[in-house]
Amino acid sequence: MTHAHRSFVREILKVTEDPSIISFAGGLPNPKVFPVPAVARAAEKVLSEAGAASLQYAATEGFRPLREYIAARYARRGVKVSVDEILITNGSQQGLDLIAKALLDAGDAVLVERPTYLAAIQAFGLFEPRFVALPLEEDGVSPSAISDALSEHSPKLFYAIPNFQNPSGISWSAEKRTAAAALLERSDTVLVEDDPYGELRFKGVPLPPLGLAPDGSGPASWAVLLGTFSKTVAPGLRIGWLCARPDIMESVIVAKQAADLHSNGFAQRVLHRYVTDNDVDGHIAMIRRLYGRQRDLMVEMVKTLFPPEVSCTKPEGGMFLWMTLPEGMSSMDFFDRSIREKVAFVPGQAFFTDGCGANTLRLNFSNADEAMIEEGIRRLARVFAGMRSGAARAAEAKA
Repeated sequence: MTHAHRSFVREILKVTEDPSIISFAGGLPNPKVFPVPAVARAAEKVLSEAGAASLQYAATEGFRPLREYIAARYARRGVKVSVDEILITNGSQQGLDLIAKALLDAGDAVLVERPTYLAAIQAFGLFEPRFVALPLEEDGVSPSAISDALSEHSPKLFYAIPNFQNPSGISWSAEKRTAAAALLERSDTVLVEDDPYGELRFKGVPLPPLGLAPDGSGPASWAVLLGTFSKTVAPGLRIGWLCARPDIMESVIVAKQAADLHSNGFAQRVLHRYVTDNDVDGHIAMIRRLYGRQRDLMVEMVKTLFPPEVSCTKPEGGMFLWMTLPEGMSSMDFFDRSIREKVAFVPGQAFFTDGCGANTLRLNFSNADEAMIEEGIRRLARVFAGMRSGAARAAEAKA
């Protein structure tokens, strides 16, 4: 614990509790899309139909009908998953913790994308691994970089987010998924594939999981798939899942029992009643339309108001944009100045395990309406212009 760090994002969110601040910092879904009346009806039904059972201790693996529902949604994507290969977790975040407990020893190598999800660094970091960061290109990690890392480091895990990655918004191409799978198939490395945003695609064509078995029968023997209802229903329910083959699942279940016995049984039943009684696909389609409009507006505002030397990703789904400032410009300095102008984001260095990313930053577009996006990006552009002109004056003074 002496080497563990607080989550930089969670600390920033304390600052953004000020209602006058326009926040692009948190990875928050838009509360306008939370199905409050439908969840309330579901809770009432659960209590009236299974009141005592819903309030009792439950199985570690999770509420079986909910696991069956998850398996059925995988099947719709052509992925055959057994109910016994699914464990309900407290958000997909707990899945990261359980996998680390079950598989990591101090000093083990863990491959991650560069940049990668901050909370994964935090979850794995408690078990004192050696992080090996692989540069994330516009369509995923280079197969040659994966091959070299597998040979040189013999990593225990490879953590990846192939769909609309947090923080970059980048998605892996079909070609790189296929190449990476072939390499992992021949190694002893376990892929941990996190997919919290996969159903939030508003452009392009859906692609199969990276960790799919060669015959498409389900998760590969070398893969663990993580999912969550936090982005499609509500994060406050804290219901996610972990999908893995029996040999990995057995160890994870033991870790789960030691951690909390089981996830919230009442919440699982309420969630299952909600997805059973409502048009979930229609609800997700509504979220996609909203986030797609907000993404398009933010991308266009950045393109219009910032100079060409500021680059920005153009994600096909998810919740984030990734900006890269000119070399030598500090996103922490940019953040400090922006907070004074009542707008927040996450400086990018927090998403790197090797100290890189000093000139990068993450913007969240899902939890801001169009007026907030327009005004917030205008403020950021003014701050950037002030920093650039100040740097130019300093350079002239030196000369």
